[in-house]
Amino acid sequence: MRAAGSPKPPGRFAALGNRHFRLLFVGGLFTFLTMQVAGIARAWLAFELTGSNTGLGGVMLAFGFCSIIAIPYGGVISDRFPKRTVLLVAGVLQTATPVCLGVVVATGTETYWILIAASVVQGGVISILAPARLSFISEIVGREAITNAVFLSMSTVQLARVAGPASAGVLIGVAFFGLAGVFFAAGVLGILSVALLIGLPRGTPASHSGRSALGDIADGLRFVRSRPDLVHLLLVSFGVVLIGFPHMAFLPVVAEQVHNSGSTGFGFLNAAAAVGAAVGSISLANLERRRLRPFQTRSGLAFGASLAVFAVMPGFYAALAVMAVVGATSSVFQALNNSMLLTSTPVEYHGRVQSLLMLSFSGFAIAALPIGIVADAIGIRTTLVVLGVLVIAVMTVARIVEPRSMPEETTL
Repeated sequence: MRAAGSPKPPGRFAALGNRHFRLLFVGGLFTFLTMQVAGIARAWLAFELTGSNTGLGGVMLAFGFCSIIAIPYGGVISDRFPKRTVLLVAGVLQTATPVCLGVVVATGTETYWILIAASVVQGGVISILAPARLSFISEIVGREAITNAVFLSMSTVQLARVAGPASAGVLIGVAFFGLAGVFFAAGVLGILSVALLIGLPRGTPASHSGRSALGDIADGLRFVRSRPDLVHLLLVSFGVVLIGFPHMAFLPVVAEQVHNSGSTGFGFLNAAAAVGAAVGSISLANLERRRLRPFQTRSGLAFGASLAVFAVMPGFYAALAVMAVVGATSSVFQALNNSMLLTSTPVEYHGRVQSLLMLSFSGFAIAALPIGIVADAIGIRTTLVVLGVLVIAVMTVARIVEPRSMPEETTL
C-alpha cells in the first residue's frame, strides 16, 4: 500500500503523451531495428568467414576498441551540441555502414578485414548516438517522467530485437534475398529513422564551458569522483556488463554447434531474449523511484542465475524459454541503472556520465575476444556457466559495499 502523501506512480505509457517523445520513441524503434538487423548480418558473416568463436570475438573487439576511444568524446559532443544534430549525423553514418557491406557481399568481395572496418565505424556511431539519445530523453520529458521514458525507450530496443533478429536470421537463409539483402534492408530502416528525427526539437546544448574537449572530459570525471553513489552505479554496471553481456556474441555458436539450428535458430534465440526484455521493460515502466535500487539488485542476480541455467539446457526449445528470462533480467538491470544515473546527475553532465556508463558496453565487446578464446578451449556451455556465476558474485559484492545513502535526485 502506498504511503499517504507519496506521489502516485505514473501510468505505464505516460511518457508517450509527450509528442516529441513519441517521435523519439518511433524513430528509436527504426534506429534499433537497423542496429539489430545489421548486427545479425555482421555476426553471421563473421561466422561464415571464420567459423570460430575467436573470429566472432575479433569483430566485437574492433567494435569495442573504437568505442572505448570514442565514447568519452561522444559524451562531450552530446553536452556541447544540439542533440537532434548529433542524432542525425549518427543516423546517417549508421545507415551507410550496412549499405556498404551489402555492396561488398553482393559483389563477392567481402573479407574479414572489411567486416572489422565496419565494426569500427559502428563502434564510433554508437559512441555518439547513445549518450545523446539518453540525455535527450531527460531534456524532453523532465525529471518526473525519466524512469517511465527510459523503460519505454528500452522497450524499443527489445521490440527491435523481437522483429529484427528473427526476420534477419530467416532471410539470410532465403536464396533470392540472402545476406546482401539483409544488409540493404538495414539501410532502408536507417533512412526511416533519420526521417523521423527531423521532427524533433533542436535540443538545447549546455552552455559552453570554454574548456577543450579533454578539459570537459576531465571535469566530468572529477564530478563523478565527488559522488560515491554514481561511482557505485557505474562500477556495478561495469562488472555485470563486462562479464555477463558477452554471451550475446556467441549465440551463433550456441545455435549452430550446440543446438544444430543454424541461422534460423540464431535469430530465434535473439528474438526470445528480446521478447523477455520487452515484457520486462514495459512491466516495470511505472516503477516508483524509491524501488529502483532493490529491483536493480534482484535483476542483476536473476540475470546471472538465468545465464548459467541457459548454458546447461539440453534442448533448443528449453533454451529459448530460458533465454527470454536472460533477456528480461539483463534489460531491466540496464534500464534501472540508466534511470538512477539520469535522476541523480545535473543536466550539464548527462552526456558525459552516460558516456562513462557506455564504456562498460565497449568493454564487453573487447572482453568477447578473450572469452571466445576460453570458449574455444573449454567449450561454450562451461564458459557461459562461469560467466553467470561471476555475475552473481559481482552483484553480491555490490550489495555488501553499496553506499548507505540513496542516490541524490537532482532537478533538470
